[in-house]
Amino acid sequence: MSQLIQQKSGLFIRLIKHPLKSRAFLLFKIPSAFFSGVRVISVDQDHCSVKAPFTWFSKNPFRSTYFACLSMAAEMSSGILAMAQIYGSTQAVSMLVIKMEALYYRKAVGTTIFTCLDGLGLINCIESAIATGEGQVITTKSTGIGPEGMLIAEFFVTWSFKVKKERTK
Repeated sequence: MSQLIQQKSGLFIRLIKHPLKSRAFLLFKIPSAFFSGVRVISVDQDHCSVKAPFTWFSKNPFRSTYFACLSMAAEMSSGILAMAQIYGSTQAVSMLVIKMEALYYRKAVGTTIFTCLDGLGLINCIESAIATGEGQVITTKSTGIGPEGMLIAEFFVTWSFKVKKERTK
């Protein structure tokens, strides 16, 4: 990864780590995550951890966290890593979730922390999309752990990355 891209992606990571700027980012870019209480709790080039709270707003009638809230947190844990790399890119790159699979192991009855450790794979995938000009696909894994350290769920999010074509006038 070039030094310039690394510096620019570092700027995005600092923005996400800032308490007020990260909330503003969520409010304006991902309002459903903002209102449900999903928050980034830790991020660097290699990993991202996001919490899905168990609150009145995020629970379902079965007294557990609603699956959509868990899905948001899982997707965000890999999406933030990808956004950091795209933010630092010299070219405009589009990103899109093309598939999502989930395995649930137990009810989420407390705050669930989703962690994605696929930062390096995302970097390589995005760099390949830029270098080749071809769309690239990667599947990331996000693991959700409950308050007692128990495995709650695993999400497999498949992302597509493509360099945006410049518009001709």
